Amino acid sequence: MKGGVRRFGAAERGLLPEGRLAGPMPWVIAIMMFLTVLAAAAGLGLAGAAGRLDDQLGSRITIQVVEADPVLRGRQAAAAAAAIRSLPGIIAVRPVPEGEIQALLEPWLGEGLMRSDLPVPALIDVDLTPEARARIDRLRQVVAAAAPAARVDDHAQWLAPLARLIGALQWLAAGLVLLMVGATAATVVLAARAALDTHRGTIEILHLMGATDLQVARLFQRRIALDALFGGLIGFILGGAVLVAIGDRVTALGSELLGSAAIPPEGWVVLIALPVFGVLLAMLVARLTILRALGRML
Repeated sequence: MKGGVRRFGAAERGLLPEGRLAGPMPWVIAIMMFLTVLAAAAGLGLAGAAGRLDDQLGSRITIQVVEADPVLRGRQAAAAAAAIRSLPGIIAVRPVPEGEIQALLEPWLGEGLMRSDLPVPALIDVDLTPEARARIDRLRQVVAAAAPAARVDDHAQWLAPLARLIGALQWLAAGLVLLMVGATAATVVLAARAALDTHRGTIEILHLMGATDLQVARLFQRRIALDALFGGLIGFILGGAVLVAIGDRVTALGSELLGSAAIPPEGWVVLIALPVFGVLLAMLVARLTILRALGRML
């Protein structure tokens, strides 16, 4: 006894059985954590994909010189490249080699057609700053004056629907994470109330021994924290295994678009923190629920 309040140790904590993975709560939390990890990973991967697409393609344009005469096509391509280099905000201008263009078209047109006299447009890749990207109409005028057969393809323009889709999917993933957090909190509330009803007689004995509501709440809080820890770790391990398996399949496909949705290293830090956050959330919700219920009992 100290200050009229008795301290409770391991013997008193044994009054509340703490069966590992006993009952439905750890398994429900494991399922919630599994779904939370997948939803959070989807959101992080989509955010990374959006950033990579914007960095790689959002500030790039491609100029096509569509001219049947190969000599005139080459002259206009050279004139367009020279005119673009003189503009402010141009980072790089790269005429695409003819061999590289043929390698890109061969899977679609076949090797036979590529060896024929089929005219292939000349391509020029241009990287620009955001300021130059905002003045793309001026660039179109310069290109049209230097090469009448040239056409400017703005990558950001045809990427806009994909960017909107990725943004919508990110909000969906964030909403799912919030729903899983709310469902986990509701599960803890139900488990805390059930435990309180089950051990009502034990609580009365603890009060007679001098225990305060806060001390009783700590006993239940510890038990629920252990259940949340076990369930959270199981859910995280299963979710991580699924993500690794999916990542291996995506890598085997060799798709740059799908590969851009890989989870960044800092994203894994967020995923690893989810079980810790789950335990802290369970402890806080259990504490508040038990204290509120004990206040109504007395």
